[in-house]
Amino acid sequence: MNISSRIHQTINQCLIICKRNKGAFPRFYVKPKIPQFFYTKPKPAFDIHNPKNRVVNSIIPPDFRHVYPEFLPDPKIEWRNPVREKLERMDMLNRRKQIDIPEFYVGSILAVTTSDPHAAGKTSRFVGICIDRIYTGIRSGFILRNVIDHQGIEVDYQMYDPTIQKIEVLRLEKRLDEKLYYLRDCYPEYSTFDENMEAEILPEGASVPVNPIQVRLKPRPWLERWERQDLKGVSNVLEHCIEKHLRKAKKVETPWEKYDLMKQYRRTIPEEEQNAVYSEVFSELHQLELMRKKLKRKKVFMRPKKA
Repeated sequence: MNISSRIHQTINQCLIICKRNKGAFPRFYVKPKIPQFFYTKPKPAFDIHNPKNRVVNSIIPPDFRHVYPEFLPDPKIEWRNPVREKLERMDMLNRRKQIDIPEFYVGSILAVTTSDPHAAGKTSRFVGICIDRIYTGIRSGFILRNVIDHQGIEVDYQMYDPTIQKIEVLRLEKRLDEKLYYLRDCYPEYSTFDENMEAEILPEGASVPVNPIQVRLKPRPWLERWERQDLKGVSNVLEHCIEKHLRKAKKVETPWEKYDLMKQYRRTIPEEEQNAVYSEVFSELHQLELMRKKLKRKKVFMRPKKA
């Protein structure tokens, strides 16, 4: 009997034993061991069962998530990456050490100075009202709108763009709505601001005022169907709507969404994870804020000169 026939005979015997044992391997067969590092499970982005993550820093002010919303990660779980998020937070803190990024909200009037190699003084300054804050992390940005020479102009800025030299808050306030895209269909006086506008300084410790103004829309056509959105800052939406528009808006409205807890959970970051993120960056942000207040007092105080 040659070698090949012996091999075939051994394989057949193994198959017969497997059939008798219902698929089990024979005793003389040793199953190869695979190293465990091939089966390491990826760690979750945030483990709420870890007791270290349940520690809440009582020093963190409650309005931190409104002042620094860009430090929170994206709520979509498929876009989460804990390593990338931590590196982005480090880059954002380093950038804040180079430039003062003040507190502002949707509805505040800002002036942004950027480097422009094609401008006369190599810099350009744009004044406008913030109509939205977009994205999160180091990609976070905001949109400013102004009407110049009867032409509406919008500029999309990335907050941590290295070409930005200065961000000034000329008027710190909030509006009734979270987004002000309807200013595109309003009359120009609601989006017109002087380029030489002086800053309005609020007293230290005062709360941010809410501007209760309600704008008026121009007649149709509009860029969006504003009658289908629950807008608090528009006064004359129904004046330009006929029965057909209201009937279609009634058909597509979803009043039950405010009771959908799972949908609200997917759109937001859990409170435990917010506390973990802000406790990581609170100390450096607090030091930067104290330094900014100190420099502000130095600019206001004028040492008297001897006559």
